[in-house]
Amino acid sequence: MRFVLASHNAKKLAELSAILSRLGIEVVPLPENAPEPDEDGQTFEENARIKARSAYQYTGLPAIADDSGLEVDALGGAPGVRSARYYPGSDADRNWFLLKQMENVGDCEREARFVCAICCILPDGKEICVRGECEGEILTSLHGAGGFGYDPLFYVREYDCTFAELPQETKNRISHRGRALEKLANVLAKRLK
Repeated sequence: MRFVLASHNAKKLAELSAILSRLGIEVVPLPENAPEPDEDGQTFEENARIKARSAYQYTGLPAIADDSGLEVDALGGAPGVRSARYYPGSDADRNWFLLKQMENVGDCEREARFVCAICCILPDGKEICVRGECEGEILTSLHGAGGFGYDPLFYVREYDCTFAELPQETKNRISHRGRALEKLANVLAKRLK
């Protein structure tokens, strides 16, 4: 069975393919000319659903989409669903802006989590939505050169390092996206029997 990923991100495609191939699911990328829907949802789940429905309608294939971001407790959950649009510019610009917003936040108040919602539209049009989270805290400076986005600021206590310092295999296993993908794989395994 073939599913379309509502993204052109090659890393996401590889990650999904690795997990879903064991269920006999081939994941293909969204065609280059597919329309980009407005991600105007108020939650990660709403944005994932918007992207999955758009890909399903455009291709006619079952579709999978995700939406993810960083929630910082001291900032009332910001940047949240606007994580990629929190501040104009590059990842480095957004990290700088996040650090600026947290200048007066104490060490004991830096709790945060990465969140990922995945929505899957099945061949019959029914939906599955799952959510994965990874708890951590925001550091006061960047650490590590790996990963992307807010990874150099996101410290994971159990591993005593940031997402940007973790080996990719470990990050994939414990990350918000990895946890959501495992949930999706478990639900799909039951549904497709």
